[in-house]
Amino acid sequence: MTEFGVGTYIRNVVRTLARLDRDSKYFLIGSPDKVAECGPLPPNFHAVPLSGRDDALKGNLDFRAIVRRLDCDVVHVPHLYWIPRGLSCPYVLTVHDLLEHMYGTRDSSSLRRSLHFYLTRRVLRRAARVIAVSQFTKNEIEKLLAVPDARIEVVYNAIDERFLRGHATQADRELIAQRYLVNYPFILYAGAIRPHKNVVRIIEAFSALKSELQKEQQFPDLKLIIIGDDLSSHPRLRRTVVSSGVQNDVRFLGFVPIEVLRIFYDVAKIFVFPSLYEGFGLPPLEAMAHGTPVVASNTSSLPEVTGNAAMLVNPENVFEIQRGMQRALLDPVMRAQMKQRGYEQAQRFSWTASVSRILEIYREVAGARVARGVAAD
Repeated sequence: MTEFGVGTYIRNVVRTLARLDRDSKYFLIGSPDKVAECGPLPPNFHAVPLSGRDDALKGNLDFRAIVRRLDCDVVHVPHLYWIPRGLSCPYVLTVHDLLEHMYGTRDSSSLRRSLHFYLTRRVLRRAARVIAVSQFTKNEIEKLLAVPDARIEVVYNAIDERFLRGHATQADRELIAQRYLVNYPFILYAGAIRPHKNVVRIIEAFSALKSELQKEQQFPDLKLIIIGDDLSSHPRLRRTVVSSGVQNDVRFLGFVPIEVLRIFYDVAKIFVFPSLYEGFGLPPLEAMAHGTPVVASNTSSLPEVTGNAAMLVNPENVFEIQRGMQRALLDPVMRAQMKQRGYEQAQRFSWTASVSRILEIYREVAGARVARGVAAD
């Protein structure tokens, strides 16, 4: 599991279920290491090792056999997949986004793309319930895959509770100064580094911002810090840094653990997230929980997630991103307003509320199965 994406979702759903439901029996089927990342769990939770990947044929067959052996009432698959399951009980499926149908299959042959699309739609249509992490994602599922509205339910994500542990202390600031040599004002991006995340335009907008600040003689030592994947597999970003003339002002820190990431969120002057496509988009909310002004895209799920608390910009316009960052950096009235609205917006999303609804969905789906079994007898 990474600190971004599906791993975060699984950890928080499992931990919250463990707090809310001590009666039902839960089987966590997968890698023991990943199950261990969920931390200590009550005795009604049982880890069941699955050696192969469940998106490969052998792993899928093993998964199916385990579900049958355990006589499960309902299975929750926490991410979209396309290999038919053929399970012995109903399943609930969480869809985080439809990115692989928007971007991911462009390099595949048209036959493979068509098969992938057809099987994904089949899997979704056979689900007892589809959980979409935003209204935007629900609309995409209906529009692209023609899944009936009544079968899809929006259950929002929320931020990890470790991001709610107050502001950075002096010791926290000293930690990033000593370990990461960060002792200057900075703009932050945190998230995966993939084409749709638009990191190239962040760098170009930052370069334009530095030029404007230089004219006004403000923030001469401002840096851009990018936290995410290993940079070695993204040479285009390094080229963009050089061609934009900001090689002394942009730092790539790679992966950092949540306990350190929360300090970066808290200390940053601005958090910038002009992604071209998000099914939900947790990082802006994580930054808002620390009172950090957010500049985000006006597209996909981000307006829904950030509400009136972020500065929304056209992610395809470098100068609009730059102007958004400049205003969020220099306008003290706007900064104070964004800080307050950000706190309020982050509190609107709660794992307790979301997982309570997921638990109700499990009971509705399992209850329908149990009722059918009684009628059959």
